[in-house]
Amino acid sequence: MVTAPKKVVPGDQICKYDENCVLGGGLHVHQGIVYSTLLGFLKTEQKGELKEISVERVNSDITLTALPKSNDIITCKVVSVNPRQVKVLILSVQGKRLPQHFRGIIKKEDIRAKEKDSVIVYKCYRPGDLVLARVISIGDAASYFLSTAENELGVVFSQSSEGVSMVPVSWCEMKCPQTNTMEYRKVAKVIAR
Repeated sequence: MVTAPKKVVPGDQICKYDENCVLGGGLHVHQGIVYSTLLGFLKTEQKGELKEISVERVNSDITLTALPKSNDIITCKVVSVNPRQVKVLILSVQGKRLPQHFRGIIKKEDIRAKEKDSVIVYKCYRPGDLVLARVISIGDAASYFLSTAENELGVVFSQSSEGVSMVPVSWCEMKCPQTNTMEYRKVAKVIAR
């Protein structure tokens, strides 16, 4: 019996590994869990007692070059903020829009290059902010690890509580032009090209 193919990306957890699993291409086992190493479609076929699993590469509009990799500059949207980290959705890589969103994490110590211990996360990012960040590493199976510890990285778009686009006034503040309210952010120093 063959199941319908499911889209997978590198790092996706597929299943627990056991002696009845026969792994094909595009998969590896780490600590008893089978993970995808390719972007493609998961194929599973049950042959008696054995379960054959493989990943078939995608030759459609999704290409491997569209996946975030270490040192890429990405655009992401802040989803949630807590005292230790910022959770984001990665929207584009190197200016190319992604066909699907990936999750990312900006840890407190990766927000600024200097004075890392004095960073107050909620004074740097708020849910809904658009942020430029650099991919540090692929991280765990669920998220990419990101950094904004460069002057050119940080918030590039933010809305006030009134829904008005805010204007940067310094490297750490943005202003609502309608109410003149100031809000803290880790602002990106956008360089005109």
